[in-house]
Amino acid sequence: MDHHYSSRKAYGLLFFLTLLNVINFIDRQLIVYLAPLLRAELGLSLAKIALLYGYIFLAFYTLMGIVLGNAADRMNRPRLMAGGLALWSALTAASGAAVNFLHLTMARLLVGVGEATLAPAAVSLLGDVFPPKKRAFASGFYYAGVPLGSGVSMLIAGYIAPRYGWRACFYVLGVLGLLLVPLVLMIRNPQRGQAEAAERAEPFHTKAEAEAALTTREIYRELFQTLRRMPALLLAILAGVIISFSFSASSMVLTWLNLERGFTYQQAAFTSASIFTVAGMLGTILGGYVSDWFQRRWVGGRMWFLVANVLCFMPFTLLFYTLSTETPFYLFYVCWFFSSLGSTMWYGPRLCDRAGFDARTHSFDCRGVFIARAEFARHGTRATGIGCNWRPRKPVARVVDLRLHRIHCRHSGVAGRAPLRH
Repeated sequence: MDHHYSSRKAYGLLFFLTLLNVINFIDRQLIVYLAPLLRAELGLSLAKIALLYGYIFLAFYTLMGIVLGNAADRMNRPRLMAGGLALWSALTAASGAAVNFLHLTMARLLVGVGEATLAPAAVSLLGDVFPPKKRAFASGFYYAGVPLGSGVSMLIAGYIAPRYGWRACFYVLGVLGLLLVPLVLMIRNPQRGQAEAAERAEPFHTKAEAEAALTTREIYRELFQTLRRMPALLLAILAGVIISFSFSASSMVLTWLNLERGFTYQQAAFTSASIFTVAGMLGTILGGYVSDWFQRRWVGGRMWFLVANVLCFMPFTLLFYTLSTETPFYLFYVCWFFSSLGSTMWYGPRLCDRAGFDARTHSFDCRGVFIARAEFARHGTRATGIGCNWRPRKPVARVVDLRLHRIHCRHSGVAGRAPLRH
């Protein structure tokens, strides 16, 4: 049964889904930040750890992201999320019992399946309870869980894991996730299209529409036809995939700080967690709010906001990775903060804009396609490339990321101008 959400309940749902996203990213990021302990006990190379974080995790995450984008349009979304949470939490706990690379590989594959349920269903829920003018803010707030979860995982890796062991970290996180499953089942599935219905004073998804639901094959045929006739949507997805590379470049930041900048591992963990959590949360929330302001004033405003974001913050990213170790540390930290800020400001406008193109045409299938492409490209290619070809004091990968920023800027600008042909 679908339920109507008041404004107060909508914000309560937003807070809870953000908490789930925090746990999601703690589980996801922790394995790469535990690299020194995994290398010491299991004898894993950096390349193998990068594979566990990259292609191995994403092999199922990518495919299931597309499938579950469809499921989010058809199924009870709280139940879908609860099932995914139970699966990824159980396999996170099982990761603590691993004794070799194969065991971690099997666990990470299934963790990817479980975690793939959260993003399509959660963003779908938020799209139904928040009106279009507030969706970028809601999406940005939800994705504040990315820097917060990443920051917490750094602290766990730097302070808790050395004292209690990396296995205990996985056990505790797995149990915590399983304890939250009953709370997820208590979420009421909102009426689909509730926000549009409130603005139009008419039901968005009627019983007749539900009975006339398309088959899965028809849905994907319609989806790809929509992509062909709406160049702005296709360009927006492409730009989102490209900008995703910059975030993945930070996956080895603790190791980089330790090997090249002279930080101890605990110093690197604490400093990275502090800067990325504060700057990242500010960036995701501020990016959603400011992009909503842009959208109210200009056609394609959210896309133009992303262009401005890249142009403003790309120099800080360049300096952060290329400054000499003899540079005053305050300048290094300033560049670090603003690089982290800029790299997270795209979440709200980018994912919100996917729904804004055509709210009635399986928008969460489209979001599943976007999330799958972005995650596979950024985490798989970048993380694995860094792990397999680590070259101290030669930040070539960072320069590649900057070139990708420029390409993203160009595609976002074109998407902002491109007509939305239906």
